[in-house]
Amino acid sequence: MTQLKTLTAMALALSATMAQAESHMTEVSFGTNWLAQAEHGGFYQSVADGTYEECGLKVTIQPGGPQVNNRALLLAGKIDYHMGGDLLQAFNAVKEGVPVVSVAAVMQKHPQVILAHPGKASTFEDLKNLTLLIGDNGYQSYYQWMIAQYGFTPEQREPYTFNPGPFLADEDKGMQGYLSSEPYLVEKEGGFTPDVFLIADAGYSTYATTIETMADTIASKPEEVKCFVDGSIKGWYNYLYGDHSAADEMIMTDNPEMTQDKIDYAIEKMLSEGIVDSGDAETMGIGAMTAEKVEDFFTKMVDAGVIEDSIDWQAAFTTDYVNQKVGMDLKK
Repeated sequence: MTQLKTLTAMALALSATMAQAESHMTEVSFGTNWLAQAEHGGFYQSVADGTYEECGLKVTIQPGGPQVNNRALLLAGKIDYHMGGDLLQAFNAVKEGVPVVSVAAVMQKHPQVILAHPGKASTFEDLKNLTLLIGDNGYQSYYQWMIAQYGFTPEQREPYTFNPGPFLADEDKGMQGYLSSEPYLVEKEGGFTPDVFLIADAGYSTYATTIETMADTIASKPEEVKCFVDGSIKGWYNYLYGDHSAADEMIMTDNPEMTQDKIDYAIEKMLSEGIVDSGDAETMGIGAMTAEKVEDFFTKMVDAGVIEDSIDWQAAFTTDYVNQKVGMDLKK
């Protein structure tokens, strides 16, 4: 009986300790910009393996999607952090006077690609010989840069409706895509491996999958921001180079249409193409940002007529929380 009482007392004490630890956690929410996928894996990893909790954060991931605008929720104070798309969004926020700041850049390369049938284009410039299926957002952003930088024309562009059928049926067409999506889809539905051209390798130098938060959060909660950024960076190292099975399970739970083979394909592409861990990230750590690269992209967008040169591009980001080699020892 005495032993039973002792075990009961120990269990109650442990439960109390855990409850106390839980009560000291700061709850924060992170909104992604699309449905759960491998390209969000590092964030899920840090939730799954407790990395965020190590510095006192209890993080909830709120997936985005076609009917979800998590960026608007960030502006309304409904979530604490948001996954930005690329630097154009950040520049436009400055233009509109919205105090959103990018505090880290997970992807050193934008995973936007253009696909071609095998043998139809040997180089990026060869794509000028094809009719290109490009969506409206792409036409207003990176395609304007392609026109200014390489001499592509508005006339060779046809609207992309996110249906690969026209591309599959015509060898003289190219098609926009996302590195881990459309090439995979073409292989499955078309039965061939397309030639894939990453626009980042052609000079489209924006960061992608940024971490955004409000300027007020940075001013009032700098330690929380540091914890979230550091935890996210460590999560990305563990996701890319370690056991990511628990994170994958969370991703597939949040997005039932996601499958393990799609996740594995995406991870392989992120690694082989250096989407996350390349360039400055190789020496400064994942999440790296530099003023030089931001200015370079800003200048290209001004030259392409996408944005105005009067925008204070330096207000769009801060490097206070990156470039510190956090988590590099986790790379295996």
